[in-house]
Amino acid sequence: MILSLMELSNFRKHINTNLKFSEGLNYIVGGNGIGKTALLEAIYLLCTTKSFYARDNEMLNFNSSDFEVKGMFNGITSDKVRVYYNSLDGKKYYFLNDKIISRASDVIGKFPVVTLTPDDHSITQGAPSERRRFVDSVISQASKTYLKILIDYNKTLKHRAVVLTKLSEKLTPSLLDELEAWTENLINNGIEIIIHRKNFIEKFNEYIKQSYYKIMGTEEIPSIRYQTIDINSDEDVKAALTRLIEEQKENEIRRGSNLIGPHRDDFIFEINGINLKTFGSQGQNKTFQTVLRFAEFFYLKDITGNTPIFLLDDVFGELDSFRAAKVSEYLKEVGQAFITLTDFANFRYLSKTGSDLIIKLQNGEPAYA
Repeated sequence: MILSLMELSNFRKHINTNLKFSEGLNYIVGGNGIGKTALLEAIYLLCTTKSFYARDNEMLNFNSSDFEVKGMFNGITSDKVRVYYNSLDGKKYYFLNDKIISRASDVIGKFPVVTLTPDDHSITQGAPSERRRFVDSVISQASKTYLKILIDYNKTLKHRAVVLTKLSEKLTPSLLDELEAWTENLINNGIEIIIHRKNFIEKFNEYIKQSYYKIMGTEEIPSIRYQTIDINSDEDVKAALTRLIEEQKENEIRRGSNLIGPHRDDFIFEINGINLKTFGSQGQNKTFQTVLRFAEFFYLKDITGNTPIFLLDDVFGELDSFRAAKVSEYLKEVGQAFITLTDFANFRYLSKTGSDLIIKLQNGEPAYA
């Protein structure tokens, strides 16, 4: 899949920007605050219906009441995408081939996209929720089934939390019956989430090892360990989840909170069997974050049969020259990628082939080299 064209109107600093892209590497070069990251954000918006870090109204140019982003994707078929936001009614509209799409879940996975940004430090160094978000985003792009289960599970958590809060104030038979119904939903969807995640990690570990080898050789061995509910040797997932919820029922009611389920899972990143978050160096963490995104790219490519778009925002400035050179070499195995840089001349280890493109931004206007 290739993004061949993009047009932006009143999108952050881009009042009226039209771009044509290479099928290979697209280096977006310019000073700080010139609108480089906004281009990656716009691409992500076309692929997923949302920004990778901002609310809809935050993407609007200060002097405008609406913005528009258009793109043309070419693959087996050609798809025209348009995203329009109007601040007056506070609504965003997503059009695919001139037909409005009302649910983001209908778009997720159609235009697979992988992003590597400085904020990825939260995946390896942040809270478990950040690691769950990463894993869920990868599986959701590869599996519509998983995405639906995850959406249903999160709705169940919200409804069940409301019932638990009410029960913490007053125990009534009707509320206990309602809790039982939501608990059944939680168990049924929770089982599927745990199984999907378990199967994913088993496969994904191989992609992690392959990508890590490309950058670091055999010097270190990476792995991801899935940390979920405690399952006794004589139990299956359903029996274990049912038992744990029953054991914590009184505690859940007292606290008015969902205490058991895959929404509390974690994924432990390790190098040579050592916990990365606890003992890893900054260089090891940054390398692992980079490897996660390359592994995601090749996993999605293999599973979906559709080559994702790869977005790399200000990545090379955070890597030492050795790792940066290895990542640059690895990018040759990727299809279309978009890479932001402050100054191409400062990154002499980056290679540019005939199919690659340098897009220089000055006052939001693109110039090609």
